[in-house]
This record gives sequence, C-alpha cells and structure tokens, in this order.
Amino acid sequence: MNKEQKTAQIEELKERFSNTNFFYVADSSSMTVEEINNFRRLCFEKGVQVKAYKNTLIQKALEQLGGDKGYEGVFPVLKGQSTLLFAETAANLPAKVLKEFREGAAEKPALKAAYVDTDVYVGDDQIKTLSELKSKEDLIGEIVLLLESPMKNLVSSLQYGGNTISGLLKALEDREG
Repeated sequence: MNKEQKTAQIEELKERFSNTNFFYVADSSSMTVEEINNFRRLCFEKGVQVKAYKNTLIQKALEQLGGDKGYEGVFPVLKGQSTLLFAETAANLPAKVLKEFREGAAEKPALKAAYVDTDVYVGDDQIKTLSELKSKEDLIGEIVLLLESPMKNLVSSLQYGGNTISGLLKALEDREG
C-alpha cells in the first residue's frame, strides 16, 4: 500500500468516525474464510458494516480527530488483526450481531473494544452489557409510555367517577319518584 492509498484510507476512516457516535473493534484472526463470509453475511442482513483496517491507520485517523471524544481508550487494543463494525441506527446492534453469530459455538470474532458516546468498553466480556444497551428509539418509546400512563389513569378515573356520580343521581331520582 503506497502513501496515497494510506492517506485515502485515513480520510475515509476520519469521515466514518466523525459521522458516528459508536463503533466496535473486533478480532477476526484465526477465523476460516467460511466463518468470515458467514459473519459478513449476517452483518449485511442486520445492517452492520464490517471492514478490516490496519491498526496504524485506525489510530492515525482517531488521533487526527482527537479532541475530547476519548478515543485514546481504544488505542491499547489496536494490536493484531482488527475489524471495525459500524451501524447506522443502534449502538447495541453490532454487539447483538456478535452475540448472535457466536451462539453457533464460534469463539470469534472476539470483541476487542467498543466506543459508545465517549465511553470505551474493553474486552470480550462486555458483549452482554453492550447488547443490552437501549437504543435511542427504545428510550424515547419508554419515555412516551411513561408520560402517557398518568393521562390514561386520569381519564379512566374521571370516567369511572362520572359513572358513579351519574348512577348515584339516577338512584336518588328513582327513589324520589
């Protein structure tokens, strides 16, 4: 790979990192070609983008973006073979895909690290935690349900109370009549 190609990949990575708040770094070494193809197919079906990059190019792109994003926590895991996983929608989607793929008794790809909104999760033992993270859409849905619940209770109480009062008035009217 010549210098121009490396520069182009660094620019591609910088654009990708700046357009997302989360990414995963996985180790796919020692996987067979068939396993890698199956993993890529599953990722494609679920909407997760997978691509292998050189560790030095990943680190240079992150260093050039720098700032207060906290990318430094990812640097120690950039050893060996690294595969990046990106998803457009949910931060937990790559973890769910890794978990689903590994349910078929596969040990790889192993999670090296995950970067989620300035937090870095290091180690393969974090897959369960990451897969249980709620997406933005899930959280919004829960908030809407919580806000909607008191209104439903109020309306049902008013309806119930209205029925009781009208029933009482009708009984009093019938007794007098």
